Amino acid sequence: MPEHFERRVADYQQRVDRRLGEALPPADLAPLRLHEAMRYAVFNGGKRVRPLLVYATGECLGVDADLLDAPAVAIELIHAFSLVHDDLPAMDDDDLRRGQPTVHIQYDEATAILAADALVPLAFATIARLDAASTDARNQLVRLVADACGSLGMTGGQSIDLAAEGATLDTGELEHMYALKTGALIHASIVSASLLSEDLPAEHGEALDAFGRDIGVAFQIKDDILDVEGETHIIGKPSGSDEKLGKATYPSLFGLDASRARCDELLQSAVARLEVLDRSAAPLEWLARFIVARGQ
Repeated sequence: MPEHFERRVADYQQRVDRRLGEALPPADLAPLRLHEAMRYAVFNGGKRVRPLLVYATGECLGVDADLLDAPAVAIELIHAFSLVHDDLPAMDDDDLRRGQPTVHIQYDEATAILAADALVPLAFATIARLDAASTDARNQLVRLVADACGSLGMTGGQSIDLAAEGATLDTGELEHMYALKTGALIHASIVSASLLSEDLPAEHGEALDAFGRDIGVAFQIKDDILDVEGETHIIGKPSGSDEKLGKATYPSLFGLDASRARCDELLQSAVARLEVLDRSAAPLEWLARFIVARGQ
């Protein structure tokens, strides 16, 4: 049943935090300020949704958690890198992230840039050290994560987002931006586990691929809704920041009712994709519902 995975969430969060701590350079290793900032960027709260998606997909497919640690850590490092850059004065110019000062406020702008930059090669080194996986699987994981964070993935989506400030986009254009900006890394979290699964039926891989694309866009629409309705002490950053920046978002372009309806539509589509996996997909179904319900 889906609630069974809920009881393991805290264990998985603690597990990935331990692995992140092992992957990151110690704070007392020179250069001290850089390594302190890297750890600050990674350990400043957060629900670890992307690693949870890795582990949940692994449960669905019977993949050992020891194999899943590397992609879970790598993807979370990439996510942390993206948040540091998003918060910079040249981007969204945010002072708060998860209720704490952003990295460029806690340290300084140059240190924030360097800390974020250093997280990227560390992510790929983590995958390269996954000796328990085949060379082909490691290569596929590297390509998957690289594509998800590159110009045709997360970084490209952020570029479109900046260019779209003050503009009017149609639903197709907006969801394309979301699929890159947010969805690509969420999709990679799910697919990474499938790359480590032996003898995965083609229809199961296709279902997980489609599930990841649906829930990735739903995740960003929910973020948009929370930016309008959420309170700073709950969402961990100033509410209404998207409106102040003139960002193209679902609520700003189509209203809150349409945003909620589309989010629910994507959730139902995502859950339906999992039917081919039968009861083994319960962990992913629970996470999908959690993603759309968060903040409520």
